[in-house]
Amino acid sequence: MSIDSTISVSNDTNIPKPIRRPRLTIRIGQGSLSFAAPDATAVGQVRYLPYTVRSGVSMAANLREAFKTEDMLNEGWTRVQVMVDTPTVMVPLEDFYEQDEARNSIFYHHAITGHEHDVVLSSVLPSLNAAVLYAMNKDLKMVVDDHFEDIRFMTVSQPVWSHLHRRSFTGTRRKLYGYFHDKSMEVFAFQQNRFRFCNRYSVTTAPDAVFFLLAVWQQLGMDTQKDELHVVGTLPDKDAFLTEIRKFLQNAYVINPVADYNRAPVTAIKDIPYDLCALMMRS
Repeated sequence: MSIDSTISVSNDTNIPKPIRRPRLTIRIGQGSLSFAAPDATAVGQVRYLPYTVRSGVSMAANLREAFKTEDMLNEGWTRVQVMVDTPTVMVPLEDFYEQDEARNSIFYHHAITGHEHDVVLSSVLPSLNAAVLYAMNKDLKMVVDDHFEDIRFMTVSQPVWSHLHRRSFTGTRRKLYGYFHDKSMEVFAFQQNRFRFCNRYSVTTAPDAVFFLLAVWQQLGMDTQKDELHVVGTLPDKDAFLTEIRKFLQNAYVINPVADYNRAPVTAIKDIPYDLCALMMRS
C-alpha cells in the first residue's frame, strides 16, 4: 500500500468511508530545500528532512536529484503541498479574477521584475479579503507536476500571515509584524480582516532590519509608546537587534515558537522554519 493510498473504514451503518493520508510538504526557499510530513512516530510528530542543495545547480535539478536519492520522497506520495519563497503581490479580492491567468501575470510583472519567465501562481486568503500572487520557476514547477497528481501551491509566508492575523486580535494595541527567513524580512500589519501593510526587504544585518521596521512604523503612524512590534524567525543578530530597536520602540518582542504554540511537539524539531511549523500546526 502506498503512503498516499486511500483506505476504508466502516462506521455504525457499515458504510465505508475514505480516509486520506496527509500530504507531503516541499519547502523551496532561497537556496534551500526541505521536506516534511506528519508522522506520529517521529520527533515532534513530523518527519522533517532538510536537503543539502548543490550550489551552482538549478533548484529544479536539485529537486530531481532528491527524488533519486531520498527515500522519503519515494513512498508513493500523490498529494503534495509546495511552499515557495518568492516576492509576492497582494490583490484585493474584489479586483481578483482567479481564472484570468493573463491578468494576474500582468499585475505581478508590473510590480515585480526579474521573474518574467516564471509561472505566476495565486492563492486566495479569504480571512484577509485578499489574494496573493507569486512566481515559480517553470522547470521547477514541471518537476513537481511530473511527480504528483494533487498539488497545492502556497507562499512560505501564507501560514505565518494566517496565524499572526489571528494573534493580532489579542489585546487592543496596534501591532506590526516582522518575519525573518531566507535572508529577507517580511513586514506586515493588519486592520481587522485586511492587510494594512505588507512588504518584503532583503535583510542580512540587524541595523538593516531596524531601519526598515522603523521606516514602516513611521509610515503607518504607529505610537512608539503604546503600539507593539512582534518579530519571529531567524533574526540576523537577535541581541543586537533588540538592543537597537528598543532605543526607539517601548514594546518590541521576539515571538518564541515554543511558547507561541504552547509547547506543541513540532516546535521541538531542530531548525524547522517557523512557516513550516505554522503550516503543520494548521494541518
